[in-house]
Amino acid sequence: METNTIDIIKTSGTKVKFSLNKLRTSLNRTGADSQTIDEIINKVRDELYHGISTNEIYNRAYALLKRKKSYLASKYKLKKAIYELGPTGFPFERFVSSILEFSGYRTEVGKILQGQCVTHEVDILAHKNNETTIVECKFHNEEGLNCNVKIPLYINSRYKDVQVHWNRNFKNTSKLTKGWVVTNTRFTEDAIQYGSCANLYLLSWDYPKNDGLKDRIDRLALYPITVSTLLTKREKQFLINRDIILCRELIGDVFYLDHLGISEIRKEKIMNEIVMLCESQNHE
Repeated sequence: METNTIDIIKTSGTKVKFSLNKLRTSLNRTGADSQTIDEIINKVRDELYHGISTNEIYNRAYALLKRKKSYLASKYKLKKAIYELGPTGFPFERFVSSILEFSGYRTEVGKILQGQCVTHEVDILAHKNNETTIVECKFHNEEGLNCNVKIPLYINSRYKDVQVHWNRNFKNTSKLTKGWVVTNTRFTEDAIQYGSCANLYLLSWDYPKNDGLKDRIDRLALYPITVSTLLTKREKQFLINRDIILCRELIGDVFYLDHLGISEIRKEKIMNEIVMLCESQNHE
């Protein structure tokens, strides 16, 4: 019978608990079958050593998963892949725009809009059912840089300024009804409390529950090109610089791999991984 937690002894001598259920959940999210997950967890448990870190445990599980099915390992490293869209925030804006388009919105990126007081450059304008939404993206390059309450406070004031002018302008055929803030990390409790009170929609890595960024990506199979385990960092940056942000966009523009000088054998492996990712919708 598998225990839910195991003891890990840090190099400092401190004993901490590590949740096998948490590791199992991470593996399960990739779509791996239960037998594969059991094999990986058993292998990882057998290889534990004095001073091992939680990060090392996850890295080992990733390596074992990659050896079995590389496209599943890509999904396992999704969070890191989002960080790799940087260092600028523009690819992340493109990425969020694509998620919205596949959810039925028509989007525009980097628009200059007149407010009641001043003009504003907004990241994304999203249109659906005669309603328009302003979406502002807050991208972080590294973990731990969460969005505090200052972010939604600032964005809401800009949204309100634009909303007044937009809804008074008879030339606009839609109503500006909502403001969004999207981040690849997390919001603090104060930020979430303010967003709820101000009717500002917040979307982060795992918020709202079961409908956060990671849930939407899995549900729509809209994986960033950076999830590939077979493309090098240089190759990924080459594709991002040419506006190939989503894996599914590469399917339509395979010729970019020829520009990179990738061999036919390797190109076939890369495209097989990409196609399997795009077909692996998660309906949990």
